[in-house]
Amino acid sequence: MGGPALVIELAEPLPASVVERLRDFLAGSSSWFEEKRPGGYDFNVFADRLGVEHSPAVDGRRPFLVHVMGPGIGDEAVFEAEHADEPDPVPLIGFSPVWAVDVVAGCNRPVDHLATALLTAAAMDVVGGVAGAELLDDQVDLVAGLPGVLAMTDGPLPTVFGTAEFLRAWAAQPGFRLLK
Repeated sequence: MGGPALVIELAEPLPASVVERLRDFLAGSSSWFEEKRPGGYDFNVFADRLGVEHSPAVDGRRPFLVHVMGPGIGDEAVFEAEHADEPDPVPLIGFSPVWAVDVVAGCNRPVDHLATALLTAAAMDVVGGVAGAELLDDQVDLVAGLPGVLAMTDGPLPTVFGTAEFLRAWAAQPGFRLLK
């Protein structure tokens, strides 16, 4: 996979019923769907079902991986590695993540950036949580004024934390693009 990615941080483990609702949403939005493990999905999402307009020259079926991770589900080592070098998130988002949902696009076209943001927002409608995204310096002022922004960090790669509402508002901005 070589496209943009977002992480949904979760304050507590998801009940099995919520993981199942996430699975059902993803399967219902896709043209092809494979469950690699409970909480681990490989699929092609229909971009237009997420509200993403795209050129007819680009196939609207976009490849994605979505993984629920944390103690007791998924690759615990990956979850720990993703969170090992981060500063204390409690002052920023109000909790230390115990689980996460990774949303990773398989391609890197503009349609994939939009689909990643909107798929992550739709997944947050199911699982809750807070999404974190790294920013380029020229994106900081733009995102700071958007609804749903919970916190931002400074530094060479500033990070914004926000709600599903934030992701949708950001994706609606001209020239929207995720850093990674």
